[in-house]
Amino acid sequence: MENNIWNNVDRIINHGIKEKVYPGGVLLVGTTDKIIYSKSYGTIDEKNQVTMDTMYDLASLTKVLATTTAIMKLFSDGYIHLNDTLENFGFKDDKKDITIFNLLTHTSGIPAYSELWKQYNGEKLYNEILKIKPEKPANYEIVYSCINFIILKYIIEKITNKNFEEYIESLYKDYGIENLVFNPNKKEKFKIAPTSIRDNKRLLGEVDDELAYYLGGISGNAGLFGNANSIYLLLSKLAIGEIVPKTIFNLFTNTTINIDNTRKHLGWMAPTYGGSAGDILYTHENAYGHTGFTGTSIWSYQNLFVIFLTNRTYYERFGNSIEKIKRTRILLHNVIFGGLLNVE
Repeated sequence: MENNIWNNVDRIINHGIKEKVYPGGVLLVGTTDKIIYSKSYGTIDEKNQVTMDTMYDLASLTKVLATTTAIMKLFSDGYIHLNDTLENFGFKDDKKDITIFNLLTHTSGIPAYSELWKQYNGEKLYNEILKIKPEKPANYEIVYSCINFIILKYIIEKITNKNFEEYIESLYKDYGIENLVFNPNKKEKFKIAPTSIRDNKRLLGEVDDELAYYLGGISGNAGLFGNANSIYLLLSKLAIGEIVPKTIFNLFTNTTINIDNTRKHLGWMAPTYGGSAGDILYTHENAYGHTGFTGTSIWSYQNLFVIFLTNRTYYERFGNSIEKIKRTRILLHNVIFGGLLNVE
């Protein structure tokens, strides 16, 4: 029966290549004990083959693999608690009563995004983002916000007295995790999947997200690059309680906020009806994962991880490819979770 699963998986992913949703991608399916299936598909740029070592722009997977992981670590070490307010970290404006819980669950009332990158860059952009005011009261609705995670980055830097990149990469190093980095184009040579065209040049090792790009490639909402095996190693270590205690990891991945049928965990996405996690996971509230704008995703339930990385934005940033990759993910997760859950 498993052969049928992987034959169907290959067909689904290859159909996305044929339809030019993405030029290629990588799939890794595993548990904390072993990798069950891993395979690379297609090319990074219609010429060079994808391999399992290919580094992808992980986009919003940064929110969970870097920012939320750091927040869990600081929580575990007793530096923060979920109802700490922004006033404790120096905010004195309309945001002072917003909590870390609000930021993690996207219930802060802060806008989803900002076009301040059109006016500023670097440190000036960072400072202007931190001044953005909420549009709604906290806990009123769930609005998925990149700004929330840029504020969390600021909190992490304030507590650790280190820049975000330094803290995150030292945390990974402590647990033997390599090949999860910011700005890989400025470091040792990696095989990187290119993404969109900006300023008349193809982005290669430079982050696709505008805010992260004009912040210098390092942000709490995006900027991380990595390959599937490194993501798998990090997820496995989190799930077995090696980086933070399992009780804390479970708190972040099992707590569910539901407002108007939109669900979120702490930092992590929860499955939603019609969402990319698929129809199988929608019935399991404690499943957790995240997606990335560039065409990346991770979903997990019952100790089963599905990591699917593509460079969707190589062809187009918006348009039909967003719905097409969503459909690809749904089909993929239905086949994998439907076929493997509760199967020994």
